[in-house]
Amino acid sequence: MKIYETLVIGGGQAGLSVAYFLRRYKIEYLVLDDQDQAGGSWTNTWDSLKLFSPTQFSSLSGWGMPEGETEYPSKISFIEYLKQYEKRYDLNIKRSTKVTTVHKTAFGYKLETNTGTYYCKTLVSATGTAQNPFIPTYPKQALFLGTMIHSSQYKNADSYNNKSVLIIGGGNSGAQVLAEVSKVAKTQWVTITEPNFLPDDIDGRYLFNDATDKFYGKTGNTNAGLKTSLSDIVMVQSVKEARGRGVLTSKRPFSSFYDNGVVWDNGDKTAFDAVIWCTGFKANLKHLESLDIIENNKIETSYTKCKKLPNLWLVGYGSWTGFASATIYGVGKTARHTVNNIVSILRS
Repeated sequence: MKIYETLVIGGGQAGLSVAYFLRRYKIEYLVLDDQDQAGGSWTNTWDSLKLFSPTQFSSLSGWGMPEGETEYPSKISFIEYLKQYEKRYDLNIKRSTKVTTVHKTAFGYKLETNTGTYYCKTLVSATGTAQNPFIPTYPKQALFLGTMIHSSQYKNADSYNNKSVLIIGGGNSGAQVLAEVSKVAKTQWVTITEPNFLPDDIDGRYLFNDATDKFYGKTGNTNAGLKTSLSDIVMVQSVKEARGRGVLTSKRPFSSFYDNGVVWDNGDKTAFDAVIWCTGFKANLKHLESLDIIENNKIETSYTKCKKLPNLWLVGYGSWTGFASATIYGVGKTARHTVNNIVSILRS
């Protein structure tokens, strides 16, 4: 029975970041990834997706993403970068391996997967959120006869030609999907509050730096003197183009569905052929349910370390697992901190 010093569940940006630092410290590790190729959840995003930070702010620890033809990397470019990152550092990854159950043992953890059983002294869960899309519940939702998908299922606008499409969600995904679908369909955008569009010269690099300032008690102002949030909409080229067509207007949420569409608060009805939910994700923790440590879809942590069980860390799920840990640019800080913890325990 082989017992690894560390197993990492998930081969996306968080898992690769952890593996990078484990390799530096010569820890015997293995990354278990349920995908059949490099790229993590990015392989399942829509075709035209653009990152909203420039190349140098869309990189993992150790090696910057090479400059491309455009300032903001495409989905394809970022997936290729992750593929080359794995090769550059010869990261130890086992593909097509889905962890179904985790058990606590006397020496560490036992992981049951579709490719066998694995054992480790320390464990890092880095499965992210992409496999747990969130769709809010509205009255009479089941009555709707049109198509209904989450943005995680959206690929392109080909199937929406000349249709009436409701797009729900006010973040960057909602704005980018709206920009694309509105070229071929009649669209209506629904957001909880009025969307906050950043000035054209403010992008993800400023958002991350300003959020970092806020986290450490600084002003949180950009160089332009603006208050910012990681949920603000970055004006990438497709969104600028949509603004020029006058489609970046939104309504507040409706009250319920009916068979052909939605009912607004004033009782008016609007028919739609399709609904696209751009309403985000929740942590994918199903593989840890057997440990009985999940409450309200979170696990209590001290930074990234689980409080209820020893030698278990969670990386890349959001602010509760380290500030900005769900971002490409921010995950390196939490990965490095996590591996420092692991090294301290294994070498003590």
